[in-house]
Amino acid sequence: MKLSRRIKDLTATRLMMVATLMAFALMIIIGVVLAVKSEQILSGHSLWSLLGSSVWKPMKGEFGFLAFIAGTLAVTALAIVLALPPALLASIWLSEYAGERIRRLFAPVIDLLAGIPPVVYGVWGTLTLVPLISETIAPLFVDFSTGYSLLAGGVVLAIMVIPLMMGLFGELFASIPRDLREASLALGATRWETARRVVVRKALPGIVATVVLAISRAFGETIAVMMVCGNVADMPGSLFNPVYPLPALIANNYGEMMSMPDYESALMLAALILFVIIIAFNAISHAILHRLKQRIA
Repeated sequence: MKLSRRIKDLTATRLMMVATLMAFALMIIIGVVLAVKSEQILSGHSLWSLLGSSVWKPMKGEFGFLAFIAGTLAVTALAIVLALPPALLASIWLSEYAGERIRRLFAPVIDLLAGIPPVVYGVWGTLTLVPLISETIAPLFVDFSTGYSLLAGGVVLAIMVIPLMMGLFGELFASIPRDLREASLALGATRWETARRVVVRKALPGIVATVVLAISRAFGETIAVMMVCGNVADMPGSLFNPVYPLPALIANNYGEMMSMPDYESALMLAALILFVIIIAFNAISHAILHRLKQRIA
């Protein structure tokens, strides 16, 4: 019996190790394939000239990725800034203030919102948000805006990641022991002080991990953002200017430009840049998260 249990345990351990190595190997393979596909454009242009220029004229052999990188970072940063406060506050309310019946009512609604296809958000943004920005919001700040802008992309992306963040925050707060809350309340703290100084503090590493996951999701979002951001390869000068994120560049052009080797290679380089940005961001975030866990512990 002991031998059988050892064999089962060893088999399970080996299978999990193989699955982990396969996931890591897949990431390496993706990076290598993108690098190989990008070799042609890199052989004719220096990497620094490609990353440091915002001039995008493929027909003249000019490929500058700076505007696309800036657009990607700007849309993602704006989305997280807009999404984090309402997602966190709503999750605290559901966890610490709302009754069990209300929590049961909201849980499937949050899951439903998280499962809506991105194109639906894109259509909503095109029909509702873009005219609102063009006709009502932008005239208060600038002379003219089509509405297809950094602001539209950021708002649509924020609305898309809020359900994801709320679902994870809810699971996170539910895992905090009830005894900690009761001890804080017994010492005279209010419910808000308990939520802020006990629940949120205890869950802080998980909150950071959730934000990292949301940012990773936002980096790669394509359809919804592509439909509302304007897709103009210029550096974003304000919230009301159009932007052109890297995922939108790839989705808009890849299928049509396979007959042009340099253009295809440039798009593969765009995918590689996005791939590297996401990996670098996650690596830095995990390092910060590790330090945060050590400090809290």
